[in-house]
Amino acid sequence: MNKPATTMINGFDASRLASLPERERSMIERRQALLGPSYRLFYENPLHLVRGDGVWLYDPDGNAYLDAYNNVPSVGHCHPRVVAAIAEQAAVLNTHTRYLDDKILAYSTRLLATFPEELNRVMYCCTGSEAVDLALRIAGYQTGGTGIIITENAYHGTTAVTAAISPSLGPNMPLGMHVVTVPAPDAYRADGGDVGDMFAQEVSKAIAFMRRRGIKPAAFIADSIFSTDGIFSEPAGFLRKTLEVVHEAGALYIADEVQPGFGRTGSHMWGFMRHGIVPDIAVMGKPMGNGMPIAAAVMKSEVQERFGHDIRYFNTFGANHVSIAAANAVLDIIEDEALTDNALSTGNYMLEGMRKLQQTFDCIGDVRGAGLFLGLEFVSDRKSRTPDGARSLAVVNRMRERRVLISAAGIHGNTLKIRPPLPFGREHADIFLNTLESVLHETN
Repeated sequence: MNKPATTMINGFDASRLASLPERERSMIERRQALLGPSYRLFYENPLHLVRGDGVWLYDPDGNAYLDAYNNVPSVGHCHPRVVAAIAEQAAVLNTHTRYLDDKILAYSTRLLATFPEELNRVMYCCTGSEAVDLALRIAGYQTGGTGIIITENAYHGTTAVTAAISPSLGPNMPLGMHVVTVPAPDAYRADGGDVGDMFAQEVSKAIAFMRRRGIKPAAFIADSIFSTDGIFSEPAGFLRKTLEVVHEAGALYIADEVQPGFGRTGSHMWGFMRHGIVPDIAVMGKPMGNGMPIAAAVMKSEVQERFGHDIRYFNTFGANHVSIAAANAVLDIIEDEALTDNALSTGNYMLEGMRKLQQTFDCIGDVRGAGLFLGLEFVSDRKSRTPDGARSLAVVNRMRERRVLISAAGIHGNTLKIRPPLPFGREHADIFLNTLESVLHETN
């Protein structure tokens, strides 16, 4: 039985409130009264955290939890160099981009150097949602179109515009009238077919659907690892044909790098680079500042030029001095600690370990991913590849009780979503793998 579509994957069921300890029950009751019902908690037994350090999180009783899920603290929770950079800059100056300042120019030069040379302009905001929102505005203005193509269980943000292209928020969040969904590029169920061809054909069908209804395509947007769709990374290069189809239609290709960016996929700084493509716009979010409010859209100058001349853009907190200092420290740490290389080596080690488990446990249908962004898919029957969301949820919650944190993804919630901070090393991978094996024996 799979998780109902109306509930959040790995979300706390409020009907279980009475079963929780008094301390947590009281906090949840206050939370519901003060914040309202829209806010959700993870896990059957919600987690109360008070401190973070590297790849570890701590509860009020001093228990340590291995974080194999959170990508926002990309270089680790409370990294001392990020903390120092924030404190030092906060004591000097913190204002906005309508004054001249060298720091934003130095950081922008450095950031753009990590991209293909065609992507040579950057615009700043505070969150990934804002960055996607801005990218869609630019795409619509550049193309004169309104049609947007997304995958069936995509997540791209929480503003009115980005929520309307985020079907993973659930059926009560209506999609935009000019939004068309396509199936995710699921190589596990492709039966030997060319995933690149199949996905490009679906995008082509979506474009034809729009045109038949008088809708001009503006953009195709996807994160390069299809994280909420179930983590689909292989084979590298399969997005090339989709880029061609999008450009032939006069639309822009937007790469959502909020989750796969900043070296997470291991082989490249940006997820789209694994596919040998150059998008028109790439967006990134809070991992760029290790959780500080900074995000950006990087784009081709010819895409931005007319929008920039015709429409003023300003974001009060976007690229403020303190957030730029944090972002600069993040790039320092990624380079100095070779975190992209670590993501590749540790990720490959984890893939190998999970594939060994796959040989033992028939419930594991597929293991996939790139770098430190991994998925393990549960099925009730390997031959039919029937998704098993109930097992996935059970494993996620058993892991949490063993103090290892992961979550789930996919339209059926049957794929473990494993996405730790970038300093996650082999010693942490061994803890994860040993705990997973033990939990699989328990739930088998």
